[in-house]
Amino acid sequence: MTRAAASRPRGGLADKRRAILTGALTVFARDGYTRASIDAISTQAGVSTRTVYNHFTDKTELFLTVIQESATRAAEAQIAIIQRHLRKVTDVEADLIEFGREWLTPMPELASHFAMVRQIRAEAEHIPPEAMETWQETGPRRVRRELAGHLRAMAERGLLRIDDPERAALHLMLLISARLTDDDRVEPSEQEITETVTTGVRAFLHGHLP
Repeated sequence: MTRAAASRPRGGLADKRRAILTGALTVFARDGYTRASIDAISTQAGVSTRTVYNHFTDKTELFLTVIQESATRAAEAQIAIIQRHLRKVTDVEADLIEFGREWLTPMPELASHFAMVRQIRAEAEHIPPEAMETWQETGPRRVRRELAGHLRAMAERGLLRIDDPERAALHLMLLISARLTDDDRVEPSEQEITETVTTGVRAFLHGHLP
């Protein structure tokens, strides 16, 4: 056996851990943290409860790992959207609208993550504080800092007037992400996305154009 082969984790253990994390994400997204059980997670993952406990001390540790991994994937996808549209801005309104349209376009590969986020918000007072902090720092705050950096760069070029880039980033995200339907599980139409984003961007620019 080569040294490289010896240093790699054993495939069976890695596969079981991945199955547990995938199954746990599905269960937490469906049932929330409070109602989710290790039994349900082990069934979803196709492993025994003993196997789950061999990898994770308890449900809290498993939830922390799931939310950190899931929030990281979501943040990376959202940061990629920010960079695609705002790395080189030529027309402030048009570029912000294009950014917002992709930002609001549903990403099927992250559906379970955002379903879990809805569950977290619904039962926030029952979620371990460490898990809430991990989610916020790994996901939303990281993304907001990235957006703030691009808005700061636009202000430095004289395209915007911004005193607090992070606050401006929060305002922009809220304005373009206004609730489109009564049920946030229903995907908005392309026309609804365009209208909401256009209105939100124009409201943002009303307060931040030089």
